[in-house]
Amino acid sequence: MVIKRKKWRKPLTEEQKAERRERLKKAREAKAPPKYVSIAPNVRELKEDHPLCLKNVRNWIKINKDERARLKKILRSSKDRHVNNRFNIVDCYVQNMEQYLRSGIWLDLLYGENQEFNITYRCIHMAYDSDGTPKRNIGVWYMDMGEKYTQEMYNEDNGISPKRKKKKQVLTGSAA
Repeated sequence: MVIKRKKWRKPLTEEQKAERRERLKKAREAKAPPKYVSIAPNVRELKEDHPLCLKNVRNWIKINKDERARLKKILRSSKDRHVNNRFNIVDCYVQNMEQYLRSGIWLDLLYGENQEFNITYRCIHMAYDSDGTPKRNIGVWYMDMGEKYTQEMYNEDNGISPKRKKKKQVLTGSAA
């Protein structure tokens, strides 16, 4: 076995260290920010506080790839159907997130590190009935209202009164 010896170097003076720090600082300032050519422009432009920003999605991809590898190891030793289902879900989620980074279109109905949040729909173009009233779906965000359309709003628009639960009758006394 060959042992490599570290080459001895003359220590730098404080003046040399300061000069090198200054050169490194200039080089860092001159360096252009990364272009992210393979990332969709609408994903690149999202702010850091947006739930589907580049930083968050890359972190979720990393976490889910680790989970996918763990599940694949388990699948090799046992052919458990539940593990296989979970593996397929995680694998599809990772592929969809990678596709999102390339295209800018989120394909899943769920998002988050462990798919814990639901995607909400947003109406871009309104549809209307023959009498001119707008068609609306529950759970969709509408621009003209500035909020999500709820079941209560649907009931109010269609004249449906809320159902009242019947009180259970409690029998008192002894039944003989």
